[in-house]
Amino acid sequence: MTDRRPFELMATLWPEFSHFTAFAHDERLRGGIRLNSAMMAPSEIETQMRLAKEKGSSVPLFFDVKGRQLRIVEVDNSHPTGLQLVLNHAIRVETPAPVLFKGGEEGAKLVGLADGGRRLIFDGGPYSELRPGESLHVKGAKLEVLGPLFTDQEKQKIERVRAAGITRWFLSYVEDERDMDEFRELIGPYEDVRLKIESLRGLRYVARRYVKRENVSLVAARGDLFVEVHAPHQITEATKLIIDKDPEATVGSRILLSTFFKDVPSCADFSDLEWLYSIGYRRMLLCDEMCLKGDRLEVAVDALDAFRRMKEEG
Repeated sequence: MTDRRPFELMATLWPEFSHFTAFAHDERLRGGIRLNSAMMAPSEIETQMRLAKEKGSSVPLFFDVKGRQLRIVEVDNSHPTGLQLVLNHAIRVETPAPVLFKGGEEGAKLVGLADGGRRLIFDGGPYSELRPGESLHVKGAKLEVLGPLFTDQEKQKIERVRAAGITRWFLSYVEDERDMDEFRELIGPYEDVRLKIESLRGLRYVARRYVKRENVSLVAARGDLFVEVHAPHQITEATKLIIDKDPEATVGSRILLSTFFKDVPSCADFSDLEWLYSIGYRRMLLCDEMCLKGDRLEVAVDALDAFRRMKEEG
């Protein structure tokens, strides 16, 4: 018997991109477009909302809000012993501790904290240049993210997005039912909220306490979740847990990555799509990097749409 649930593909774009208009009116992106604000200040958000209105979109627009996700605010390379970073949230963690950057591709040893836990002091640093807005992963024991869930800057972004009429949202690093409750107070009436599960605490919340709500669904955010699980092979069980708890869940990131470099997706990428589909996922979100160039995004969207047609028509 054919599964009649619709297949919904989403991309991550900004209105300033030259290829935004083409994809904002592309029926293959029936799931919508995610606007990811991580690297932008509130003043830039206002400009992007104006551009979105001017260019228009026939597919739904979602705005991604950063809750407790750790992001770099300031990069300080002036110290001879190593890198220092200022974060958006203060933390508490046992040191020394490993810290991962660039989606887990690079790392450095955290040796101390200062400024109430907002300044990270490293012995050395990663090879690549770091920029404000980038995320990182502190892998030390008993990590705690301190202070309010939403920074003042993030609240300012939410205000500007609400004023632009956006009513569909993503929320990062959800770990407790209270996160949604607090988020709902900030966003007001909403059409759709996607809760991104990106940490071990988030997985425990899904396993033990998650309660399905109308117009609220989970996201297996594999970009960060793959780095956060204890061991890489555990990503499969984490991905299965999320769709088992929420049949409307989205799976995001690390999809069709071979199309970064070539026009024909790899066998491994198609096998991954088949596995995700077989365990129940019908909503898929392409990662930020995949969507930066229109020609690469076209390859990925075309491949996913061919996969969709095979499933829906076969």
